[in-house]
Amino acid sequence: MTILSESFTSRVDRLISLADQGRVGRLRRGIEKEGLRVDGEGRIAATPHPAALGSKLTHPHITTDYSEALLEYITPVYCRPVDAMDFLADLHRFSYRHLGEELIWPASMPARLHGNDSVPIADYGSSNVGTMKTVYRKGLDLRYGRIMQSIAGVHYNVSLPEELWQLLRELEGDFDTPLQDYRSARYFGLIRNFRRHSWLLLYLFGASPALDRSFLPDGELPDKLQRHGEQTLVSRYATSLRMSDLGYQNKVQEQLKICFNSLSNYVNTLRHAIATPWRDYQRLGVKVDGEWRQLNANILQIENEYYSDIRPKRVTHHGETPSQALEARGVEYIEVRCLDLNPFLPLGLDEPQIRFIDTFLMWCLLSESPWIPDDECDRLDDNRRLVVERGRDPALRLLQDGRHRSIADWGGEIVAEMSAVAELLDRLEAGSPHAEALAALTPRLDDPALTPSARLLARLESSGESFLEAMLGLAREQAQEFRDTPMDPSREALFDELVATSLAQQRELEAGETEDFEAFLARYFAHAREVRTLSPLPTGEVS
Repeated sequence: MTILSESFTSRVDRLISLADQGRVGRLRRGIEKEGLRVDGEGRIAATPHPAALGSKLTHPHITTDYSEALLEYITPVYCRPVDAMDFLADLHRFSYRHLGEELIWPASMPARLHGNDSVPIADYGSSNVGTMKTVYRKGLDLRYGRIMQSIAGVHYNVSLPEELWQLLRELEGDFDTPLQDYRSARYFGLIRNFRRHSWLLLYLFGASPALDRSFLPDGELPDKLQRHGEQTLVSRYATSLRMSDLGYQNKVQEQLKICFNSLSNYVNTLRHAIATPWRDYQRLGVKVDGEWRQLNANILQIENEYYSDIRPKRVTHHGETPSQALEARGVEYIEVRCLDLNPFLPLGLDEPQIRFIDTFLMWCLLSESPWIPDDECDRLDDNRRLVVERGRDPALRLLQDGRHRSIADWGGEIVAEMSAVAELLDRLEAGSPHAEALAALTPRLDDPALTPSARLLARLESSGESFLEAMLGLAREQAQEFRDTPMDPSREALFDELVATSLAQQRELEAGETEDFEAFLARYFAHAREVRTLSPLPTGEVS
């Protein structure tokens, strides 16, 4: 029997009562979805970002991540998941009007590559901001190689309503802590619980147990991988190779030990990393023979180089770094970064998944969340690694407070507690979408064959297809669906307008430069070292 803590139970019960009175607002969310452009044969595209999609530097919704070939779609913030999904679908439809024969790869692990240099680094133009973004990516190539940077995923941004923070503070009788500080502390509590239990999302939604042979150097075959035909490598029980040591990784960053115990600890650790030289990076050089190779030779070039499955975030103002924005105005939202693209879904995710994640995040917020000591931080990393590499192994056991637990047992206990949170969130909706999402996805705990990772392996095994053949087939089906379905006319007009205005904005930036790049960069890092309490007019951050 699950025994809920009194504070959790009473907190949820009282919030349900307040929700019935209309005093609890709805969550707000935005989606950032990446997708690799490929040619008709499933090879990474070597073509520039299509000009018909606008400027990747200044367009608010269509840009690129690391690579020129790695499309990134960014939705506005919405209260209803369906609205975010509709906007994301129209971004795909609009893109397919201008991609010609190219396709958007539906999987997280990339298409056919031809060595490191086949992954083109994104070029953001000649403005100082654009040059900085490009040099930052050159630095990532120098430090980690480009192959890792061709992986795609979904970043899910969620903020809780202002009314909820006020209510929680009242329920807890905490009237001495300023609301901004209270909100930041509670967001960090959410993040700590997320870190403790993110393995559940990796198990349920991991969808990258296979990859194309071209992802690894010739002759390299890690023990965790087995051959499936000539061109495909698979891991029998893996859930998310994207989140394994084959995917996003940085051995240097492991020394940072960021376990999200407080805002000040988080900010100071990142600031230290950006200011601390690293000998191996110094040997590589920063500016060699007049060419910029990286922004600096420190542990991190900029804050966004820190890889994490979740981040505290705040919209930045002009001249601010992300940490300065957090210092000045506290945490505004959180960014979930551990989600694979589900190749069987045209958008990479669907509404039940969103509803489940929303419920999980609220459960993380409302549950007790003590600080994480260093030894627990190591255990959390071990649990996550085990689920990533062996999540569907029936013999797998995770460590919880000295006990070894199966995923079905521990996950079922978490979902049972989440049901009360689903009831709370459903008080704000027509119907019971959160409870229905839990009911639809919970069977995956007892039957690993229902997970996306298992479904992908099952398709490869039953059809005899290679990873490339299977994903290329899905890409073609999804492309046809997007090409055949109409867009919202007003949104299509908006996108046409944004193409023109974004291109004009980039031209204006480049024509208006009065400072050389070296001076610009020195000024940027001088500002980055400052502690900010106020900020001027809004603009985007460098990433």
